[in-house]
Amino acid sequence: MSRTFRNTLILAAVGIVALFAGWQFGTPSQGGGQKSIAPGTLVFPGLAAKLQAAEKLTITTKGHTMTLVRKDGIWGIADRGGYRAQQDRLRELLTGLTELRVTEARTADPEQYDRLGVGDPNKPVTTANLLRVLGPNDSVIAELIVGHRRVRTAGNVPESIYIRRVGEAQSWLAEGRLPVDADPQLWFEREISNIRREQVASVVSTRAEGTLEFGRDGEAMVLKSPAEHPKLDEYRVEDVFRGLDSLTLTDVKPAAEQPGEKIGSAIYTLTDGMTVTVTVFRLDVDVWAQFQAAGEGEAKAKADAMNARVAGWAYQLGSWKEKSFVPKLEELKAEVAEPEKKESE
Repeated sequence: MSRTFRNTLILAAVGIVALFAGWQFGTPSQGGGQKSIAPGTLVFPGLAAKLQAAEKLTITTKGHTMTLVRKDGIWGIADRGGYRAQQDRLRELLTGLTELRVTEARTADPEQYDRLGVGDPNKPVTTANLLRVLGPNDSVIAELIVGHRRVRTAGNVPESIYIRRVGEAQSWLAEGRLPVDADPQLWFEREISNIRREQVASVVSTRAEGTLEFGRDGEAMVLKSPAEHPKLDEYRVEDVFRGLDSLTLTDVKPAAEQPGEKIGSAIYTLTDGMTVTVTVFRLDVDVWAQFQAAGEGEAKAKADAMNARVAGWAYQLGSWKEKSFVPKLEELKAEVAEPEKKESE
């Protein structure tokens, strides 16, 4: 092989490599197309320090925007009156944003954006999410169109996600995790209370039909008033004592916006002396409730801590919780098996 021919092959190989690199990462001269960014480069260098000034975070998809706002160091959901958001989830999102790194360039063709989920987040049909972190006077700290995740099943392989900067044609595959979702339901701090039935000494439940007083007979949970009543289902009675156990919300509003009509209330007295009053409302088939704790001595600190979280809010609960908090006497009755008919009958 002649030296000239060998040099020609080498130059051709170098040209192919250079062309491939240009397709992957682009060149500065491409303007609105692909840009030259080294793999591993942070998408937002120095972002961690800037986040100290963050006051608002918005996520937009299908033209709808979910907004989180920070007040007194706590992030809340704006259209739910500032109700506390999941701080750990938000921390994961912001940390992921600071650690997000470019791995390779992808399409700069707008016709191909939807394949990666980095199209227009305001379109009626889209999977793209526009994430914006804002500072004082809505100044932009960071904004990014976030697309589809790419999760590999191989062990120890980091998660990747498709992204595109606002106003730029170039899209990228980036390494990192961004739990972006515009549904407020996924951002609530859902737990209301976690008071086990063993901690409940008595319950007084009142509604228009009358008052039911529950207490304990040794280890058994029983209906004490009215004293004369039909045989009751033990599990249904116990369910009254379980009313505050693992209690979570499905939606929330400020108490001033309480929907529905009041249907009753229940006062839970705990073994440590703390009381929790549950006021129950109904709107069509939906059940809502407000909570207020009280206590003296050591129970006061516990009550104050609970009120700091739940007072001033109206919570939508599972509709079945109505029978836990304000049951009707007939709803507690034990089912009586019908006698079997004889064959001759």
